[in-house]
Amino acid sequence: MIPRTVSSGLACLPRMLTVVILAFAATLLNPAISIAARAPTPPPTAELAKHLTSIAGLAASSPTVLIPEGKFLLGSVRVDDDPYGMGTQFDDTELPQHRVWLDTYEIDRDEVSLGEYLSYLQARKLHPSKDLQHLIWHVITVHSVSDDTLARWPALYVTWKEADSLCRAAGKRLPTEAEWEKAARGPEGNRFPWGESLPDNTLAMFGQHHVHEIPILAPVSSGEPGKSYYGVHHMAGNVAEWVNDWFGFDYYAYMPERNPPGPTSGRYKSLRGGSWKSRPIMLRTATRSGAPADQRSATVGFRCAKSVSGSPAR
Repeated sequence: MIPRTVSSGLACLPRMLTVVILAFAATLLNPAISIAARAPTPPPTAELAKHLTSIAGLAASSPTVLIPEGKFLLGSVRVDDDPYGMGTQFDDTELPQHRVWLDTYEIDRDEVSLGEYLSYLQARKLHPSKDLQHLIWHVITVHSVSDDTLARWPALYVTWKEADSLCRAAGKRLPTEAEWEKAARGPEGNRFPWGESLPDNTLAMFGQHHVHEIPILAPVSSGEPGKSYYGVHHMAGNVAEWVNDWFGFDYYAYMPERNPPGPTSGRYKSLRGGSWKSRPIMLRTATRSGAPADQRSATVGFRCAKSVSGSPAR
């Protein structure tokens, strides 16, 4: 995730220089990201393996929400006189605001759970990453977190490729960035999933910090008070979410007006929604960010979507 202090002043720089600075900033500010992506994946200990199997066995899939066809208000109107206001763009990547048509689609009401993710890995005889193994063992042995609680956490330390593969294995796919944004904000461009009021801890899991960087997460099926216009949970906070698109810095300026699929290539995949660790600005439904597809992070998960029969596959 690229902090506002790095990205907000880049609009005046040439595009290629902006890309270089953003890439450097993401690595500099999040060194654990690149290290985690390269870390080896050892098999779990016998005791941890028992817990992983138990957590996977408690997996429960999300109900889906039907998002009707039609136009919605995407992006933001430029604001230059209120630099710290919640109505001000996070950066220029969410400009300009315009209406976009999307065909009918379905999206998971809940983020993919840790139980579902571990079940997916076990079916393919894959081990969780070293970081995820360490986290699970730590919260079980030090914080006495139960397998049932962990099964209902959102998946985390998941790469984009794993998220894409899990959704496809379930007969679904990652949502496009436009689909994610419509499901989060409704047809008229709500500032937050629940509306215009500022975030608080009854509406979203955000702004948390643990001295040892232990995630502070809510069950994926919770979040009813902060649900979106269409009834989708945790589209602000808990974990940020991978979407299908490559992250296009200026894509909103030239995207097609019907079913935009995202850029054809790029360096980063798009992330939306903010996380348990985010400041309120990242919870806005228009705020965009991106990360390398092989990144693993304690702040990033995903949810799946599906085209409705008669709508074009993405």
